[in-house]
Amino acid sequence: MLKVYTNESVNVAITEGLKRRGVKAWSARDTGNLGMPDKEQFRYACEKKAVIVTMDDDFLSLVHKWSQERKEHYGIVYMSTFLPTSTI
Repeated sequence: MLKVYTNESVNVAITEGLKRRGVKAWSARDTGNLGMPDKEQFRYACEKKAVIVTMDDDFLSLVHKWSQERKEHYGIVYMSTFLPTSTI
């Protein structure tokens, strides 16, 4: 079963929408992890065997480092807020 943990950069409405669609999802707010450093957020998701969803690009280098160190993780979904100027 897919498990999804959203960090504090992701609107809780996304987490709630995933739950309504049958995904086992929870947020940093649900777990009292607000304000926790990125590395600890990522470690928490790994311990729970969950994909982490974030809008914080610091996680991209963090997951790269973990992969290079061959540490197990369950993936990352990075959602960018960048909009190309051609769409404005």
